[in-house]
Amino acid sequence: MRTETEIVAAMRAAAQPGRLRLSRQVTAQLRGLTDELAAARPASAQEYARFLAIGRRGMVLPEAELAGRIRHATILVTGGTGCIGTELIRQLAERRSGLGCLVSVSRGITSGYPRHPEVKYRHADICDRAAMNELMAEIRPDLVFHVAGQRDPGLAETEVHRTVTTNVLGTRAVLVAAVRAGVPQVVCCSTGKALRPYSPDVYTASKRAAEWVASGVAAATPMLVSASRFTHVMDNSIICRKLWRWAEAGRAMRLHDPGIAFYVQSARESAQLLLLAVLEARRGEFRVNALTDLGWPVSLLDVALGTRAAAGPESPVYFSGYDRGYEETPFPGLYDPLTAGGVSPLLNMFEAAAKTGWAEGQADTFRLGFAPDRQALKRLAVLAEVCGSTTNPGLARGCLDELSWALLSAATRAVPPALLARSAKMARQQEPLSDVHRRVLEVIESATGVFG
Repeated sequence: MRTETEIVAAMRAAAQPGRLRLSRQVTAQLRGLTDELAAARPASAQEYARFLAIGRRGMVLPEAELAGRIRHATILVTGGTGCIGTELIRQLAERRSGLGCLVSVSRGITSGYPRHPEVKYRHADICDRAAMNELMAEIRPDLVFHVAGQRDPGLAETEVHRTVTTNVLGTRAVLVAAVRAGVPQVVCCSTGKALRPYSPDVYTASKRAAEWVASGVAAATPMLVSASRFTHVMDNSIICRKLWRWAEAGRAMRLHDPGIAFYVQSARESAQLLLLAVLEARRGEFRVNALTDLGWPVSLLDVALGTRAAAGPESPVYFSGYDRGYEETPFPGLYDPLTAGGVSPLLNMFEAAAKTGWAEGQADTFRLGFAPDRQALKRLAVLAEVCGSTTNPGLARGCLDELSWALLSAATRAVPPALLARSAKMARQQEPLSDVHRRVLEVIESATGVFG
């Protein structure tokens, strides 16, 4: 009987990465090898069950304090017809008592999620600044949860304009409209991918830029602004939907790599994090929280094999290589071994040092800081101008990338030099670096004034 390593090697030899289509002969060969791999990994069924069970996880919130903040409040939720938005509205409706209004605004109704009978549903595009201004002025919410966004990293690489306008310019439109309407507080959704100070990936870069926009509004206005970072949400898993679609059709299940493992959380936890962020906000600061203990990462291969066992054994596994939008290797100076494991893995080493507290061991909160940067503001203005005049993906991508490099500079100038030096030292130990990571290192070393 062959080992897992030998079987995976045979699978890779049978079908090299990067193929768009597989012949019948190759598919049949991979199917037999996948059967063999499943037999060699009997624990995959247990791991798949653990993955599904994460959907039932939840947090314990300070209910009395939370009730005091949302009781009688008029609350607006952008993206309220999606997975997280629907769960958030459900939890808000359960906790809300007395007077007040609960409003959802979405560009469209996301299929598969129920409407709540106590909610007023409105249609508007968050990218439409006039519509956002009008809506905020009409509703005059006491609290806004900004959940709307384009969340698919793979789709972001093909729908660049939509991703940038939604995640960056749409976030700005919501926040500016809230300020103009005198809204006291906004809580935003973000992603753990934003812990990367720079990324060439459109989705990651757009969410990082959105955090910067929110931090600027928090610093410049009296409005409270905070956010929650999510990792892979089990209830709305993009990869799970793809795996099921492939398995039910008997098609090859395309995995980037057999060694991929990822953190997972539930929609329930995600909504509860947003509620917790309401209580953690402070005037003049942009505070971000994330779950402290996300459990052991889940193997993507085990999820695929579990899906295959549940949906039918006709689909083979194919290791297709990394698609655009999924950065294979993060910058090696992101996590400090002295603090990693003690804080949420959705915080980098700079953010871990800025931690302000934790909610009974459930969530870590930190102050996200950027130094004032005229270049970044200029790049944002150019990005908005370009996206307003053309949908050309190359132009939008280029403008976002220029903004991302400016934000890296702004972020490093807000970090203590000793931390930057430690990050640079760790990165140097991983030589040789890619061209992108070498440029990131140069920006970090420039901020410390020390060059290797």
